Amino acid sequence: MRHRRYGHATRLLIIGFACALLPLVAPSATAESADAGEARSTIRYTEYGVPHIRANNYRDLGYGYGYAAATDNICEIANGYLTVSAERSRFLGADQPADPALGSASTNLDSDLHFKQINDSGIVERLAQRPAPLGPRTEVRQLLDGYTRGYNRYLAERGPDGITDPTCRGAEWLRPITVTDVYRHFYAIATISGQGLVVDGISRAQPPSAGTSPAEQPTAQRLGAALRTPDMGSNGIAIGSAGTTGKERSVLLGNPHYPWQGGRRFWQAQLTIPGELNVAGGSLLGLPLIQIGHTNGVAWTHTVATPRTFGLYEVQLAQDDPTSYLVDGKPKRMTSRTVTVQAKQPDGSVRPVSRTLYSTEYGPVVTSGAGVPLPWTAESAYAIRDANMTNMRGLNTWFEFNRAQSTADLHHALRETQGVPWVNTIASDNEGTALYSDIQVVPHVTDELAKRCGTPLGQQLFPDTGLSVLDGSRSGCAWGSDPDAIEPGLFGPDALPSQQRDDYVLNSNDSAWLTNATEPITDYPRVVGDKYTERSPRTREALRTVTERLAGTDGRPGKGFDRESMQRMLFANRSSVAELAAADTARMCASFPDGQAPSAAGPVPVAEGCAALAGWGHDYRLDARGALLFERFVLALEDFSVSPWRVPFDPNDPLGTPNTLRTDHPEVRAAFGNAAAELRSAGIALDAPLGENQFVERGERRIPVHGAPEELGVLNMLVPTWDPERGNTEVVHGSSYIQSVAFTGDRCPDVSTLLTYSQSSDPSSPHFADQTELFSASKWVAGRFCERDIRSSPDLRVLRLD
Repeated sequence: MRHRRYGHATRLLIIGFACALLPLVAPSATAESADAGEARSTIRYTEYGVPHIRANNYRDLGYGYGYAAATDNICEIANGYLTVSAERSRFLGADQPADPALGSASTNLDSDLHFKQINDSGIVERLAQRPAPLGPRTEVRQLLDGYTRGYNRYLAERGPDGITDPTCRGAEWLRPITVTDVYRHFYAIATISGQGLVVDGISRAQPPSAGTSPAEQPTAQRLGAALRTPDMGSNGIAIGSAGTTGKERSVLLGNPHYPWQGGRRFWQAQLTIPGELNVAGGSLLGLPLIQIGHTNGVAWTHTVATPRTFGLYEVQLAQDDPTSYLVDGKPKRMTSRTVTVQAKQPDGSVRPVSRTLYSTEYGPVVTSGAGVPLPWTAESAYAIRDANMTNMRGLNTWFEFNRAQSTADLHHALRETQGVPWVNTIASDNEGTALYSDIQVVPHVTDELAKRCGTPLGQQLFPDTGLSVLDGSRSGCAWGSDPDAIEPGLFGPDALPSQQRDDYVLNSNDSAWLTNATEPITDYPRVVGDKYTERSPRTREALRTVTERLAGTDGRPGKGFDRESMQRMLFANRSSVAELAAADTARMCASFPDGQAPSAAGPVPVAEGCAALAGWGHDYRLDARGALLFERFVLALEDFSVSPWRVPFDPNDPLGTPNTLRTDHPEVRAAFGNAAAELRSAGIALDAPLGENQFVERGERRIPVHGAPEELGVLNMLVPTWDPERGNTEVVHGSSYIQSVAFTGDRCPDVSTLLTYSQSSDPSSPHFADQTELFSASKWVAGRFCERDIRSSPDLRVLRLD
């Protein structure tokens, strides 16, 4: 027998044997003995692999977090550090697809050039060295230092060849990390909604050569649609004391919609320093703070917000010098930086690739955005200014959240740190208050500035999208500032929307306007979001569902929310679009001559689909028949040349309009036939239960999943991958870390959670798909926050890191 000396593993093995040999010993007694004595960090695992990490100081707390996170997800985490270190080309090849978790780059080379420019500039190190509140506070520095040590310990013990996840086992790019890697990772996350959207446009920006033909000009419609933050959404619902069943003081639902694969996965944990810190929830991989979670007194969640966190400047170039631009008639040289990355060649050798990149006083020159050209000509060029390019403050924001005990504490943290990069905050507390806030990083572009300084493109773009394109040739067109802003160029907290109530607040990624339908918020600038405009189907569903439950008109006994009713609401999977259009669709289906709908492939039989739609309950549960047919039909309507609704949006009836499907329109009828033909071509019955053809595969297991895409207006949003031969076969992004938290006045909040894709990305882990199975069954994990709950876990395992 080969003996390997791992102190922590030996202790874990002893505890495991003790539990096996003494089955009559109460779990709490086992936990008591396991907790005896001092350890640098103690990790207590409860059901489904959730770690409860305990230490006596922040450095040791980070140490335990780093070790536990690496145990579950080292390949995903290390891949992120490979990205921000600008070494993907060196190890994986320049032309291979980039890491989508940290930016929009098409290839590894584009990604590496972008991050190498950032690294060579030293901006991250300078931001990290600033004193708080602009730079990380002392406790955050200690936490991150411990995190790197814990991560590195796990890697040292295992070694690259000992990693169990085949994704990176033996990879030569697995290496110890430094605190700078962690800061760079946060910086990439903070700027993902700005410069992260245009990585190709930055890394490929080159001055025009003589004789270059005129470039294609961008259009407002294409650019506005392209430059939206992809793959991120969420629902946040907070119920105050006036909206509960009576025994609760408040209830919160946190339901972020995030990628199921890659470096933006959540990982669930509890972090405890006795007498100092006690917080549980989900954190993005590689960031050792809880981003969505709860303490004893307050729970919060985030939703991706509408403010544009960046703007464009169009600069006029000096004559005969495309790398100089004019400001108030005076020429200024662009800053040039030649960056070099190493790139692996087909024969395995590595050679340097260099490129000179350019910046203005506003920010990097950019020549495209999500495929839309922003041409650099002999006369003009575009530069991007990202409001988060100086943001390391968000680490302090979430640290303060992790110590908060009330919505007032959260609100204070938002105002004092101003570090939330691109999300709303929704929260409720033990005092019965519900909070909505969009105090985040927002460029100080007033409506007046956008009108006065907007270029022709900006004049078209700003009213509809909030994206500014300003005249860079005038110094008077610089972003403004507010007295209460923590840094120049930003709106201060007083200018941004916020609302506290005792009934409800919610957000499903629309603007702040209808946070509460009875008291619309209207006092905010256009860059923050729109108002008096059509709400998304998901927002309409959230508002309708919440107001019906508060009024007791949803067909269930009583009125108001508790934790269980919040969970039922989410997994009811009701579709607001189906509520509006399914009955009309069923009647349209029944009207087709001879039961055959028109399609691009010719008439297609739809009789069984008609019957399924007529009997469908308008939900996206696993047993829903007709749901997949309706989904493919609605998605086909996205390409409709005009609105499919007969009654248009009315700002005086935002929850009820638009409505009434135009079932007599040839394009609508053909879209239905095309959806039916698509299913028949895939061998899918039109009346098949949803779960037969919407699933994920984990090893040999096929796990059906409920929910539906954004366009259907289902709160439990999933964006699946459509396989023309099998149906919806994988989830790209959607419901991820979910929490339902109720406060009752007790020191222990009433909590249920679910991590839809499970704790570990390692296929060999027992926690690779266990919560995915729970999600499939619409079940939840009982929250274990207080000591009595942790110690009573039937699956308690204790790991002590000395």
